[in-house]
Amino acid sequence: MPFIIDGHNLIAALPDLDLSDLDDEIKLVEMLQGFCSRTQRRATVYFDRGVPGGEPTIKSGRVEVRFVRLPRTADDAIRAHLLKLDKEAPNWTIVSSDREVRSAARRAGASVLHSDAFVQMISTSVITSDQSEKPLGALSDIDLDEWERLFNNRDQGSS
Repeated sequence: MPFIIDGHNLIAALPDLDLSDLDDEIKLVEMLQGFCSRTQRRATVYFDRGVPGGEPTIKSGRVEVRFVRLPRTADDAIRAHLLKLDKEAPNWTIVSSDREVRSAARRAGASVLHSDAFVQMISTSVITSDQSEKPLGALSDIDLDEWERLFNNRDQGSS
């Protein structure tokens, strides 16, 4: 079952990440790539404050990243995604700390996980994975270049 994730909600719930960190989004995506690789799942993660002139969607392995531009919010985009899923919504799990997003997910028939519960799921998957294997979900050089370009553009656009 794939996930739709409210990215900044999840960052706020993670003990090792901080919303004030300029690299918080990329760190979360790397973490999600590892989790999705270990569990053979897919995830779409939404972030507020899309990059002006930047790509609104980046696909990296099993994780798709969507940046939502003002005046919309990630919450708006997640609710719209649920509407588009229609009868497929029960096949998805929504990860958010936002009460309205979780309510919309339940109305659509999707499964719901609070961000705190998802953090526990990620932690458990790391503990149970074989630590002797090559780390999964690492970004390729191409992915790293794309992220660097994207975030450099965002920093220049907000100056």
